[in-house]
Amino acid sequence: MTDLKARKKQLLTRLSELDERLRNIEDLLDDAPNPDWEENAIEQEDDEVLESLGASGLAEYKAIRAALDRIKAGTYGTCVKCGQPIEEERLDLLPQTPLCSKCAAEAAA
Repeated sequence: MTDLKARKKQLLTRLSELDERLRNIEDLLDDAPNPDWEENAIEQEDDEVLESLGASGLAEYKAIRAALDRIKAGTYGTCVKCGQPIEEERLDLLPQTPLCSKCAAEAAA
């Protein structure tokens, strides 16, 4: 298994990236509306995209915080549903995942 210190560093780095991206999205969404109605309509469409990106970023942010909590609790790398070890390959792809492949597939079905 990848060293927990390395995994924690990876998660913290991604958390920092997400934090910056979410702040940038929030700043863009706070911009005053354009007085030109055509430009305003385009900006509203852009805002919808930004809100969607923000929501997915926030979900990832929360998942990473939960993974860091599991590291702190000593339960990182163990499936929260079945209690079996999460596959190393899965953690390499999704270091914040709380579920093993089997439980994730069942949850997606």
